[in-house]
Amino acid sequence: MSEEYLPHVYEEFSREHTTTENKVQGTELGLSIIKSMIELMGGSIQVESRQGIGTKFTVDFSFDIASKEEVYGNQNTMKPPEIHTIKGTRILLVEDNELNAEIAKTVLEDDGALVTRVEDGQQAVELFKEKPTGTFDAILMDLMMPVMDGYTATKKIRSLECSDAKTIPIIAMTANAFQEDAEKCIAVGMNAHLAKPLDIEKVMITICHLVKKKNSITIY
Repeated sequence: MSEEYLPHVYEEFSREHTTTENKVQGTELGLSIIKSMIELMGGSIQVESRQGIGTKFTVDFSFDIASKEEVYGNQNTMKPPEIHTIKGTRILLVEDNELNAEIAKTVLEDDGALVTRVEDGQQAVELFKEKPTGTFDAILMDLMMPVMDGYTATKKIRSLECSDAKTIPIIAMTANAFQEDAEKCIAVGMNAHLAKPLDIEKVMITICHLVKKKNSITIY
């Protein structure tokens, strides 16, 4: 890559050469997604490149060092770690932002979830209404979307007559992390409130918990 292009390498829909020039097709989202996922996990990524020679990416993560007690503790008294898996869970992802949707879909599918994505609240209501009861196990709902926002979509889904409309877990995904925002989500019928940027572990735990125990309330 040229030195002039390096500052733009992580931008959405950015590429140095057009498909007309090199015939390579793509969405131009790959590096944006990778950078976002690395930062979600607390890491960082740097790039060095010399045109005609090659490109080097360096990814850094920090990890805590386990104590001797944690490593060599009495294994007879240690409880096995609780496993949170969403393998096979059917999730309706409601997200209008392409990059956010691609990241969420990738993370969820990597853990074995079956993800269907729509772009706004109205599409979510219509799809949920037309599908047979039990098609989805949970809904991940963005709040600020065009056409119909997540609050309105949740109220409309809860008002439907299908048997799982009142019980399907609906989890808010929002950059608004204040207590009043979480309370508003619960008031319209959502079961949980997850602040962006999403904590992957909390997403998994919340989905597992709510799918197993419907109609509970979780606020993070």
